[in-house]
Amino acid sequence: MNWLFLLSDAGHSNSAANYLPIGIQLIFAAGFVATMIGVSQWVGPKRKTADKLETFASGIESHGDARQPMAIKYFLVAILFVLFDVEVIFFYPYAVIFKELGWAGFSAVLMFVAFFIVGFIYIIKRGALKWED
Repeated sequence: MNWLFLLSDAGHSNSAANYLPIGIQLIFAAGFVATMIGVSQWVGPKRKTADKLETFASGIESHGDARQPMAIKYFLVAILFVLFDVEVIFFYPYAVIFKELGWAGFSAVLMFVAFFIVGFIYIIKRGALKWED
């Protein structure tokens, strides 16, 4: 009965009892996931055919060895995409509170955009996005 008192008083103190509902929810979620995986392994069909055991990559039949050399351009474009994608994500918090930031926030975002554009111009000048060899 003592834990009910702690739960009802959770808003007034900062103690470990405040996290009890979160812990209980995590335990139930982990138990649910483990139960569903176990039930699907136990109940599900176990027919292993040659088609099911074959490697599959986006509907394209695989051929050759996976250790063939690959052009570095694919990796470079992927890294650049991730880099610029993460930079664009930083615009969302600014858009949410741009009125509270005032001119200091506006100048900070302008500086951020300037760095963003300088980096983009740099990769264009270096030819990172040219596919011709």
